[in-house]
Amino acid sequence: MNLDIGVFKDELDVLGVVVGVLVALMGVGTLVGMPWQYANSVVVTVGQIVGALSAIVIGLGLAYFVHTTA
Repeated sequence: MNLDIGVFKDELDVLGVVVGVLVALMGVGTLVGMPWQYANSVVVTVGQIVGALSAIVIGLGLAYFVHTTA
């Protein structure tokens, strides 16, 4: 399979960026879905928000790291 579009140096670079963006989008989807509305605890709510924000940071960090080091 040829994934050469002139932006990425390696085929695994494409995969790493796609996975990173997918993880970030899952974090955004979690925030948009507002799962904390079903929790009765402040600790659970804070944990869900921190987890979703962490997923966004990890996903974008992975995409950036994979693309810049390839």
